[in-house]
Amino acid sequence: MDIRLEKIVPARRQRRYYTLALVQTLFGEWCLVRKWGRIGAAGGQTRTEFPGSFDAAQAAYTALKTAKCRRGYAPIPVQLELFPKDAGAQ
Repeated sequence: MDIRLEKIVPARRQRRYYTLALVQTLFGEWCLVRKWGRIGAAGGQTRTEFPGSFDAAQAAYTALKTAKCRRGYAPIPVQLELFPKDAGAQ
């Protein structure tokens, strides 16, 4: 489960992104990966949390998504790559 949120306010010179992803580790644990920063800038920040179970991770995902939408972020559809990196390895 992935989502990308963006907040663009030209009057305040804000161009920000925030991504949320629920992923499973190699050991079967569920983690919530958050990434944020300025759109177009190099870098950004990342935080990985291990809530303990899938239900707890999903609840944290929903709470963060709701909080960010309340603060002016809008969901942006995640675009798929036109040519995946491993497509030429056939």
